[in-house]
Amino acid sequence: MKNIYSLLSRTVLCAALAATGLVAPAQAEATRAKSKVSTAAKSDAKKPQVKSVRKAKTTVQARSGARKAAVVGAAAVVAAKPTYGQLYGLHAVEDPLDLKSSVALVLDQDTNEVLFSKNPSAVLPIASITKLMTALVVVDAGQAMDEKLAITDEDIDSEKGTRSRLSIGTTLTRGEMMHLALMSSENRAANALGRNYPGGLSAFVAAMNQKALSLGMTDTHYVEPTGLSSRNQSSAKDLAALVKVAHDVPLLRELSTSREYQVALGRRQVNFHSTNGLLSNPGWDIGLQKTGFINEAGRCLVMQARMAGRKLILVFLDSTGKYSRIGDAERVRKWIISNPAELSHSKIKVAG
Repeated sequence: MKNIYSLLSRTVLCAALAATGLVAPAQAEATRAKSKVSTAAKSDAKKPQVKSVRKAKTTVQARSGARKAAVVGAAAVVAAKPTYGQLYGLHAVEDPLDLKSSVALVLDQDTNEVLFSKNPSAVLPIASITKLMTALVVVDAGQAMDEKLAITDEDIDSEKGTRSRLSIGTTLTRGEMMHLALMSSENRAANALGRNYPGGLSAFVAAMNQKALSLGMTDTHYVEPTGLSSRNQSSAKDLAALVKVAHDVPLLRELSTSREYQVALGRRQVNFHSTNGLLSNPGWDIGLQKTGFINEAGRCLVMQARMAGRKLILVFLDSTGKYSRIGDAERVRKWIISNPAELSHSKIKVAG
């Protein structure tokens, strides 16, 4: 207790001396230092509160941004454009192979025997499968394959706004344009082929439709040579007829099954590649092929291929998913290979 009173007495004495200016310099300095430390401590005690407020505000903003991003993402998913097949309800039709294509057809090239069919008469947009007819009309016209053609403003895609490595002014031979159209699905090349037909683009489209009629393709109609328009439409049975005729043309077999091709674009040598990965698969023997895609059509694929000792024609339209048409082709191939003897007795037909 005495120690406490002694400490209090010294504190009071120091305060009194400081008030009169008689306190020792060292003691005064100590008092001032203690006062500064106390003030600084109080100031520092307030700073974390400010940081905490800022951190909380940042967290709220981040959460708000995340919610907005989620809403935008959800809107984007909702706004995704459905294919014609989805609008028509064709995907509701089930099949034993669980194909992702709403339309499919497999038939024997030599006998026309249908081995598998799913909505074969449904008429849908066919996207770049169109280019197979484009090439066939050019070949039928007997136009020189070594003639130089130039890409112009007229070949720019005003339908979907797609890009191309063939810039305005690029000059290639007709054969090179056809190669890129069939192998890499080059839209500007396909349009240039039609534009350089006798009579121009309108005459070319008329020739495409006339060729379709001559082949009995009554479900088919074309409005342009690339397939970018959803008004280019056909059915699986019509496309099977087209594949069968196109396969009889050696040039179309060669160009469509080419895996890569190099062309001179100005001073550069540029490599183009096939849009069909099955061409690199040793398990497949493909004689002719063409892929296609626009939003309205989904993923499309037509092929002539040998399997289980037979020459077959395969058509897949309106497939959902980036690789689903390839998966469907593989499902059909496995089914055919695993049932070679019973195939004639195990035909599958689903819907009209």
